[in-house]
Amino acid sequence: MAGFKTFLKAGHPPTLFASFLYFDFCFAIWVLNGAMAPFISEAFHLSPAQKGFMISVPIMSGAIMRFPLGVLSQYIGRKNAALVEMGMILLAMIYGYFFVSTYSNVLAMGVLLGIAGASFGVALSLGSGWFPPKYKGLAMGIAGAGNSGTVLAVLLAPPLAMKYGWQNVYGFAAITMLFPFLVMLIFAKEPPDREDHTLKDLLKCLVEKDGWVFNVVYIITFGGFIGLANFLPTFFYDQFGVTKVQAGQLTMLATIMGSAVRVVGGYVSDKWGGINSLTLVFVLIIIFMLLQSLSLPIVATTILFMLAFAALGMGNGSLFQLVPLRWPTTTAVAGSMIGEIGALGGGFIPNAMGLSKQYTGTFAWGFVAFAGFAVIVFGIMWVAQRRWTRTWVGKGGKAISEVAHYS
Repeated sequence: MAGFKTFLKAGHPPTLFASFLYFDFCFAIWVLNGAMAPFISEAFHLSPAQKGFMISVPIMSGAIMRFPLGVLSQYIGRKNAALVEMGMILLAMIYGYFFVSTYSNVLAMGVLLGIAGASFGVALSLGSGWFPPKYKGLAMGIAGAGNSGTVLAVLLAPPLAMKYGWQNVYGFAAITMLFPFLVMLIFAKEPPDREDHTLKDLLKCLVEKDGWVFNVVYIITFGGFIGLANFLPTFFYDQFGVTKVQAGQLTMLATIMGSAVRVVGGYVSDKWGGINSLTLVFVLIIIFMLLQSLSLPIVATTILFMLAFAALGMGNGSLFQLVPLRWPTTTAVAGSMIGEIGALGGGFIPNAMGLSKQYTGTFAWGFVAFAGFAVIVFGIMWVAQRRWTRTWVGKGGKAISEVAHYS
């Protein structure tokens, strides 16, 4: 407890809380169509491939919007960028409430839901910006635990859709966005760690080798999290014949593990090193995905998903312990770029699962494909980390006393 008090005194807790809340509510809205997928699929009689594509649209849209929002935050400030984004989300939810009535409208709404998915880099950089390097991992983990918004979506959206109709859930979502908007407006303060950079400087991370290694690692950890979180309601509903509400509840059991352990991942990485913890994460993810391909009973499947999401959440926290060490003055831009590619990778999972089911009659090959990709990415990271520990980070991925920007 004393250590946590020391951590809080080192930064600005109200900004950290506002960042968590902002990310949490944005994340809940981002995955709304995934949470309501069984209702939407039934309404429009969608094929497995159509289900996978419909679920992937918000993921890919949110990914594309992340980097531009991160660049914008460098010019107008992260707090202002967050307020602008939440205002746009409110308008998008109003559109959903009044105008979404066909499958084409659902796909268009998926693009608008992507606005909420753009919050990632800004939220984490804003929340951790007041904290020194030795606490960046924990601060990033706390702000990043806002991906627990998945839990809110899969727990609340299905019952609301059952009672009021799935289109009306967008209206409820519009009302909820007022809360994080007001908290951000009143309590958050722009951190002092932003420096003036030219647009050319901000875009440098797009062509740096380290950035692309981080990108593919995040495709596994975060892409896996967001892709599976969106697809699990459909998976449980189709695979085991549970009710739509039960499918959401089972998904909640899995996703809550990933959200909670993200904080642990950041804390452990501060102490143990982000590279060391990511190594453990990849081994676990590969094992769990291969086991999941065996089409086990529902209890074993649920437990395996809980363990897999815990590993994915830890991986997300571990990776973003390293980001501010590698890009100390442009964390929001670098984080947004990494988050963009990672989330784009998340669109792979719903499509892979839908195609696997449609053409082979089973979801198994989707899990195998994900595990195989994880093996390749782990090899890339393992080669790259040998250079990292000679240039900008300590042994195993621990922060060093003074982190110079490596270029």
